[in-house]
Amino acid sequence: MKSDVLIVGAGPTGLVLALHLAKYGVSFRIIEKNAGPGEASRALIVHARTLEFYDQMGFAEEVIHQGIKVKTIQFREGKKAKANIYFRDLGKGLSPFPFALSYPQDDHEQLLINKLADEGVEVEWETELVSFMDEGDHVQAVIKKDNKEERSEFSYICGCDGAHSTVRRELAFDFPGGTYEELFFVADVKANTGQIAESSLNVYLDSDTFYLFMPVRSTGMERIIGIVPRNLTDQSSVAFKDFQSLIEQRTGLTIQHVNWFQTYKVHHRVSSHFRKGRAFIAGDAGHIHSPAGGQGMNTGIGDAVNLAWKLAAVLLRKTDEGILDTFEEERINFARTLIDTTDRAFTSIIGDHMTSKLLRKIVIPNVAPFTLRSFSIARKAAFRRLSQINIHYRDSQLSVGTAGKVHGGDRLPWIQTESCINYDALKSMDWQLHVYGQANEAVKGFARVSGYALYEFSFEKAMTKKGLQENALYLIRPDGYVALADSEQNVERLKQYVSKFNILSLDKET
Repeated sequence: MKSDVLIVGAGPTGLVLALHLAKYGVSFRIIEKNAGPGEASRALIVHARTLEFYDQMGFAEEVIHQGIKVKTIQFREGKKAKANIYFRDLGKGLSPFPFALSYPQDDHEQLLINKLADEGVEVEWETELVSFMDEGDHVQAVIKKDNKEERSEFSYICGCDGAHSTVRRELAFDFPGGTYEELFFVADVKANTGQIAESSLNVYLDSDTFYLFMPVRSTGMERIIGIVPRNLTDQSSVAFKDFQSLIEQRTGLTIQHVNWFQTYKVHHRVSSHFRKGRAFIAGDAGHIHSPAGGQGMNTGIGDAVNLAWKLAAVLLRKTDEGILDTFEEERINFARTLIDTTDRAFTSIIGDHMTSKLLRKIVIPNVAPFTLRSFSIARKAAFRRLSQINIHYRDSQLSVGTAGKVHGGDRLPWIQTESCINYDALKSMDWQLHVYGQANEAVKGFARVSGYALYEFSFEKAMTKKGLQENALYLIRPDGYVALADSEQNVERLKQYVSKFNILSLDKET
């Protein structure tokens, strides 16, 4: 049977895209040139917006159980804790998941693979995309498997195949940016960590380097990330033992065993485009970031969620193909902004000039904790930025209107009161209508005819604080963003919006 979509790459981005397509009943193949999931992954942090997406799919709590909630960020100098940022519930009231979760990418990938298997889909390991051609009405792909080449047709191809993406190369997209000079390392180690607070992210800052320590639940070990000393980077190969004593000296830890160790370079790049015809790129294939703020993997997952429902809607004939134009429109601007902000932050921290040294020794361990501890506005602003709940698509052609303080393109504000948990409705992963108050008869009639689910929530003062307007109408997209915000419940505006892309409910029965 012909599959609708070829997903190239089985990292978190490709796996989340696959899971969404499976939920919508779209046929696909997911191929990966490696023999299995990664074992030495660098991405550690899962942010609130990603957990909100997983909650829509029904497995956020399982992810949380397997990971470790980051209670504190400790800035340390040797055995001495210089300052703490109490991170647990930093975003209280802003998200159902007001924390950051430590969940290593290798464990993360395995969970997603298991979830995909539950849907009856297996990743095709040791299977490689050789080339593809967009034929206008389909994609012709050459795939290498078991040392044999096959030709297969797909409606669309999605490159989730990392920084060295074959899909991006075949599309001839530029990938401008750069590479940091420093050589980084990541390792899983068994260490004497008695002085380290439980469930803490430990930051060791010094005038000339830094290290991060974080517990890994699945192994009972610590994951350490840092910079290889400059005097070793010219060697043909670097081993952990070459600078283990320096790490122990700077951190006060005793490292008893090294499970694995890997060095790598950090890049910062954004592709010139995310789409051409029937081909898309997402995740590291489209953008790679510094590790500042743990944004890279979470951004790739956001790409996958954004693309998945749009592809499903087109393939299920629930909307016009023009809606696919909004994928690049909505995601590439955020990727470019993120690259700029994380690059500036990361360069400031790892630099060798006096300003960077002052940041590492004085500003970050002293000023930052005081600011976050003393000012709730600063705490909320930091959480919104880091957690990615502040991402919006107000400039998208899919975003229309304003009601209260909520604009078309905004993430739907999370409401939880004794009588209302509005995010429960999002688990349908479908278009829906929300009225915080009472819907008029015209809106109720539209819902009956269109098949859109209509949710009426009794209005409470807490909703005003979140920016929602009493008795306003909000059309919600399958990914939990507001498509249309209308203060008057004007059904004609609603009909005009829906007719622009001929949008139908994704429910297969309608």
